[in-house]
Amino acid sequence: MLERCFAVFLCLMLFAACAGAEVNVWVSSLDMKETLTPKPPIAIKREHGGKSGNIVIDLSKERQSILGIGSSLEHSTCYNLMQLAPGMRAEAMMRLFEPNKGIGMNLMRLCIGTSDFCGEPFYSYDDMPAEQADPNMEHFSIEKDRAYILPIVKEAQMRNPGLLFLGSPWSPPAWMKDSGRLCGGELLQKYYDAYARYLAKFIRAYEAEGVPIHAITIQNEPGMNVSSYPSCGWNGDMQRDFIMGSLGPIFKEYGIKALVLCFDHNFNDVAFPETILRDRDAAQYVDGTAFHLYEGKPEAMGELLRKYPDKNVYFTEGSTYNLGGAIQIMNYFANGARSYNAWVTVIDKKGKPNNGPHRCSPTCIVFDPDTKSLSYRFDYYMYGHFSKFIQRGARFIETVRGDRQFNHIAFKNPDGTMVLIVANNSNEKRKFSVQCEGHVFRTELAQQSMASYTWKTT
Repeated sequence: MLERCFAVFLCLMLFAACAGAEVNVWVSSLDMKETLTPKPPIAIKREHGGKSGNIVIDLSKERQSILGIGSSLEHSTCYNLMQLAPGMRAEAMMRLFEPNKGIGMNLMRLCIGTSDFCGEPFYSYDDMPAEQADPNMEHFSIEKDRAYILPIVKEAQMRNPGLLFLGSPWSPPAWMKDSGRLCGGELLQKYYDAYARYLAKFIRAYEAEGVPIHAITIQNEPGMNVSSYPSCGWNGDMQRDFIMGSLGPIFKEYGIKALVLCFDHNFNDVAFPETILRDRDAAQYVDGTAFHLYEGKPEAMGELLRKYPDKNVYFTEGSTYNLGGAIQIMNYFANGARSYNAWVTVIDKKGKPNNGPHRCSPTCIVFDPDTKSLSYRFDYYMYGHFSKFIQRGARFIETVRGDRQFNHIAFKNPDGTMVLIVANNSNEKRKFSVQCEGHVFRTELAQQSMASYTWKTT
């Protein structure tokens, strides 16, 4: 009898606790009449009878943990930010990186040397005169990064102490390559050890500046071997041999803790990372695989993860746009990605600076060099619906998802907060209900809008 009374008491206490529970809501609309605008909370009700919502969140279906969400601090972005008056730059950095006042980006990609998006001559950290080499890295220097890369990186750290950095090289130093140039060619095998030391020196140099590097990739887009911007051709066999014979052992010798991600290119070539992951001698040094969006489908990440469940997948480059872009990001996480990084955070209204051949669509923040001002586009708020609410270590919750017009994604944060992001890319208002662990709330989302919903699970 006592046990029965105690059980009834617990049920009543749980009901009382849930009766006052609320869902917090933030909305953004494509017409920007709403921009991460807080809305009145929604009441959560306890309902019996199983899984009754249009969106059902089953907490037993936890999947990958999230490392971070952000963009890039490549040369174009950093240069444009440095053109701003100090007060306006401070506001921009606050809006990008501070978790409370801004959108809390917490994972940013850095370039090891220059990428195609810069306004100055391309460089590496160990450029040498023609026909000269420097295998011992005696001339290695990050001095050129002090002009505007490191100042912006350090201010970003100040705004968000939890910020992590991923480094990617567009090319080894020219003297290491068969072309003798930063633009195009392949790494000579005799310089495999030298290149591993070069990457280690970058990590050490940034650490000395107070900028720890969480992870690196070996080569940005190894399938690109072109003469118009820094690039270096690799295939899976070459990267496998470099990892197991040079990079892994040298990082171990130097005590480098930064994670190594292989590949760093498009969804359509999973054969490349598989060459590395199925080789135990190489795979032991690799945390996972990095992907870009320009060719293929994100389902390739999920397929690779199923084959190699102990190796993570990350989305490291590709900006998305508007509500369709929000649904794309949902698909990356649904296919196992532990991260999302847009590419180029601040470009100017003419798509500059950009010494490469690839034209740049307007970024989430656009700089006007004439007025020295910034405009925040819808995509800034769209990214914020993810980065502001999904904490590092959040678990993706697998759900029956929607389609290109109406879709959602759910996470459970380490502090127990649930996060549901819903995008309505249709031209009609959508009513829906959400069921989570016997609790239900009902709401609606205007056409061409998205919303983030958060609530406590207990």
